[in-house]
Amino acid sequence: MASVALDDDDRARLAALHPMLAPAFPAIADAFYDAAEANATTAAILTDAAQLARHRSSLIEWMSTGLRGPYDDEFLARRQRIGHRHVEIGLAQHHMITAMGVVRRAYQGRIAAAYPPVEAHAAGIAVDKLLDVELAMMLRHYQIDFNDQLIAGERKRRLEQVEAMQTLCAGLAHEVRNPLNSAKLQLELATRRLRRSGDDPKLVEPIELASHEIDRLTTLLDEFLAFARPNALDPRPQDVRPVVRDAMEQDRALAVRRGAELTLVLAPEPIVADIDAPKVQQIVANLVCNAIEAVTAGGHVTVAVVPASAHVHIRVSDDGPGIPAEVLPRIYEPFFSTKEGGTGMGMSIAHSLVALHRGTIEITSSRSGTTFDVAVPLQRIA
Repeated sequence: MASVALDDDDRARLAALHPMLAPAFPAIADAFYDAAEANATTAAILTDAAQLARHRSSLIEWMSTGLRGPYDDEFLARRQRIGHRHVEIGLAQHHMITAMGVVRRAYQGRIAAAYPPVEAHAAGIAVDKLLDVELAMMLRHYQIDFNDQLIAGERKRRLEQVEAMQTLCAGLAHEVRNPLNSAKLQLELATRRLRRSGDDPKLVEPIELASHEIDRLTTLLDEFLAFARPNALDPRPQDVRPVVRDAMEQDRALAVRRGAELTLVLAPEPIVADIDAPKVQQIVANLVCNAIEAVTAGGHVTVAVVPASAHVHIRVSDDGPGIPAEVLPRIYEPFFSTKEGGTGMGMSIAHSLVALHRGTIEITSSRSGTTFDVAVPLQRIA
């Protein structure tokens, strides 16, 4: 394994150490867990006797394979599983650093007692190389798993915020719709009476303006309801490519008006997924519209449909100026918009529709452009 910087002499020395050190593995494991229990936080986690026995056995196996190798992909996978398990049960990184320190001192002490000085020095260097690489691998996997947990926690927090806003929007729409409908009806009656009595423009025009504003508010309420109470998902197996193509075409006229070039990149073979086609089209149309509005005349917007493992990715990219860093964390917030006259509901609705599909939506943005990457499972998750 290239990442383990051990030459042939180092590996031979480590293999030769195994029969000498193996009888001491149980005692080293005991010393480690004595040190672990001296830490109140770690001791609070390692309270189950059966769990502690499993960890002790894993530590002994880890010491054995560390000396014997082989340092291949399975070696890496074992280390990854150990680090992942430690993160799962809540052990902090200093747990592994402590383990390395205990093992290192135990190895060095026994090497110094059993080997002449020159051989002990060479064997000690080989041990230091191995344990340094072991520590680097463990800390790397700790970081990856902790980052994954942070991302999952952020997604959960965002969904909780969206659910709270959905409840608020549903209540607001219900309370406001009836008075608006009543006001609209009364204005229509007033307009008819005025027209019958002579159609004085000075009286009719303000009423028509008020009626127009009520229509605008009604449209806004419809957006609130689309966000607050999206229709139940109706997923069916279908090729995602024509679904995305049709959605993109909805914004073709806007692209022409703004002088933007709109490009579709599709895989050559069908990509069949369990999706609700109208909802996926709504997601794509919203993202494409935003991308077109983000670029200047002569700008480019690219929509790509790419299969990847158990998901299909729908990527909408533009070469606009990018999204400001202070705006990114709020991009899916209901009512938040940087557009003049915008309702701030479009991205919230798109996010909720992606969540209905059990998918994810990620943003990558810089001064050279922005990409929204929607990943939807190929098979519906019950």
